[in-house]
Amino acid sequence: MRIVKEGYKFIGTAAALAVAAYVFVSPYVAIVPAVLTGFFTFFFRNPKRNIPEDTSLIVSPADGKVMNVVRLEDDDFIKKPCTKITIFLSVFNVHVNRSPMKGEIKFQQYTCGRFRPAYKNSVGFENERHMIGIDNGRMRITVTQIAGILARRIISWVTLNDILTRGELYGLIKFGSCTEIVVPDESVEVLVKKGDNVIGGESIIGRIKKDE
Repeated sequence: MRIVKEGYKFIGTAAALAVAAYVFVSPYVAIVPAVLTGFFTFFFRNPKRNIPEDTSLIVSPADGKVMNVVRLEDDDFIKKPCTKITIFLSVFNVHVNRSPMKGEIKFQQYTCGRFRPAYKNSVGFENERHMIGIDNGRMRITVTQIAGILARRIISWVTLNDILTRGELYGLIKFGSCTEIVVPDESVEVLVKKGDNVIGGESIIGRIKKDE
């Protein structure tokens, strides 16, 4: 099981506290930091994913549960009628984010905000968030990382003009969050519905329509 680098300091600190408590205080006192060590190792895991080879597929940007699928008149980057898919990540889900399709990052926006529970409908407007817009030459999509009530930092490993492959890791949200993906209606057939459980990089959430 791989661990993202941002998790090392959490795991190392908790493990060091567990050892110190065991040696200098009591084995019973060491239980709490030992449990935290296990939790941090579990939370910052980065399991290998089998990315579908079909280039017409749009994959999920995150693990979690689809909380909403709604139509929008437009989007800041897409600027056409589109559909927004909101995925809620509990603390037990993998929290790395993956690119839904191959393309170039043409838009990037970070917004400070509040830290309301990630399952609330308003978090996409009120909470801390980071949006990227990906262009594959034919169509555009946006993916937004949104902080939750426990999350206090959104991590992004990419920037403008970076080229992403489908399923490639590009970021992380710490300790509870949600992820939104917006796709153009004219180009993508959405294949998920509210209540579906998805796996980042593997679950198919949409299919690019063939040219007429």
